[in-house]
Amino acid sequence: MGVLETAARIVQLGGGAVLAPRVAAMRARFEARTGAFLPEDPWFEERSRAFWCDAVTGGRFGRQVEEHLGEEEGAWLGPLERAHRGLFRAKASLLVDIWSGAELLATTMDAASRAELDAAAGQLFDARVVGVQRPYVVVLLPGAIFHRRDATAAIPRVLAAARARSLSTADALDALLRMERTLRSLSRVKPAYAYRPEALVVHPPPPGARPNRAPRPGRSD
Repeated sequence: MGVLETAARIVQLGGGAVLAPRVAAMRARFEARTGAFLPEDPWFEERSRAFWCDAVTGGRFGRQVEEHLGEEEGAWLGPLERAHRGLFRAKASLLVDIWSGAELLATTMDAASRAELDAAAGQLFDARVVGVQRPYVVVLLPGAIFHRRDATAAIPRVLAAARARSLSTADALDALLRMERTLRSLSRVKPAYAYRPEALVVHPPPPGARPNRAPRPGRSD
């Protein structure tokens, strides 16, 4: 049983009614950090995969269903929770993290992830990688979010500001995901406006305000 199969099994177990309230709470926290998404949004499936990747790794969701996992599956919980999150540029199977400087040679990924990488020349993407030494494997997990090519030039300025503010990896990359959602949601917004240092900070809504959902595509208000 490999890490990809284990992650898929954890997600499957998370779909049950018993854990639905916990999953809903985790998703609400994920949306607060990275931007809201609704079933009718064109990016719903992509964001849903990213949510589950976040839940299985940093969210330690596997511990909630550990009793239902086999011994081999349970052995992957630690590596999943230690997954490396980065903002990557792919050079074939070499993943270069432009946030941390790490370079990781992926040995395993699913077919969908391979197809995404093949089509992603020039794009930066937020993803998580799991590595173990025995046996040596470096696995790109499903759930990557690709920033548009026309946003690439605007991202280094945002990262520089994030470093100057000593933001954590999670805070910096979550902010970029909010910017990515803004760019895709508003048809007339340019990348340089969506991706800007001022958008690194989340401003809490005033008391009594309704949750901020993604505007409909094609609207700029």
